[in-house]
Amino acid sequence: LDRAGKQKLLETFAFKSVYPQLIHIHTEEFSAVCPGTGLPDVATLDFFYVPQEKCIELKALKFYLFSFRQDEIFQEPVTDVLFEDLWACMEPHYLYLRVKYNIRGGFDTTTYVEKGDRKGLTLPASVYRSEPW
Repeated sequence: LDRAGKQKLLETFAFKSVYPQLIHIHTEEFSAVCPGTGLPDVATLDFFYVPQEKCIELKALKFYLFSFRQDEIFQEPVTDVLFEDLWACMEPHYLYLRVKYNIRGGFDTTTYVEKGDRKGLTLPASVYRSEPW
């Protein structure tokens, strides 16, 4: 896994707003390779973030996510990698990442990571309804 090469794919642009904003990015186009089986792990990603000074550039994000397609990495570590790279790139006030994998072998797996201060903003109720707790 070439972390440094992947991180270079990420780009940002200046966030300019007088109001704090909660930004949601959704994609169903993420995949990596399961090291145990060699089969693709396909997932839906949801990012919610409150930018501080930078927003993620979407075309660069797409190329970054596509760069995992041939990588052998388990679901939990790849969630950490995605989260850490996005946090380092954007330095947001808040970041929440949910990675919901397609059912494979009869198992439904979802990973979650969250860090920071939402600045008084709340996640949409639909996020909470889909949480397992």
